[in-house]
Amino acid sequence: MQHLERDTTQQPESRELPKLSLIYEQHPLYSVDLFISGKEGASDLNLLRSKGITTVVNCAVNLDFNFVEQPQVVSDHEGSVYGPGEIRYFKIGLIDGDGNPETQMVAAHYILRAALEQILPDKPSYPRRERGSVLINCRGGRSRSVAVVALFLHLTLPQEFPALDDAISFVRIKRELPENEWYKAPKPVLASAARRAATWIAMIDADAAQ
Repeated sequence: MQHLERDTTQQPESRELPKLSLIYEQHPLYSVDLFISGKEGASDLNLLRSKGITTVVNCAVNLDFNFVEQPQVVSDHEGSVYGPGEIRYFKIGLIDGDGNPETQMVAAHYILRAALEQILPDKPSYPRRERGSVLINCRGGRSRSVAVVALFLHLTLPQEFPALDDAISFVRIKRELPENEWYKAPKPVLASAARRAATWIAMIDADAAQ
């Protein structure tokens, strides 16, 4: 085990990835594009708009964004700014490693589905009703977001991605992750969590369909 730890620490430093990566174009069930990014892409509101992204699903627990911009609808109470954001924003809050509850990857899948399927009411208090492309992000766009998107593709497109590993390989390539990072992209513990989640979700969906 000690020899393995020395080997992994000697890997070359991670190279810079694209600011935003198109992972899957026009998902057949939702007719939207799916993107992955790290913090740099998710924080660039002009870039998101240029790609038709209307929804951000943040996988990270240690990263937040403030997409609230309109002065006429923004409130500030004791230094905490709140109001409707320029982008619809969902938070999963995964740890990039050990520490996530067993059910959290299951929740991640259903939150991503909710981001795609939720229909907002036609009311002034819900001003962001646009249904465009979806960005899934984490801090680096290398591990948590890769695991969540791979799980989603495997479960929603089983003919194209019959095994979770098929989807993980596809996402790695689309995200332009170098092969010397694949051992940690996604982290093995997150890939294992996604495999267990796939089994649970299949049972949940089968029960719901009855």
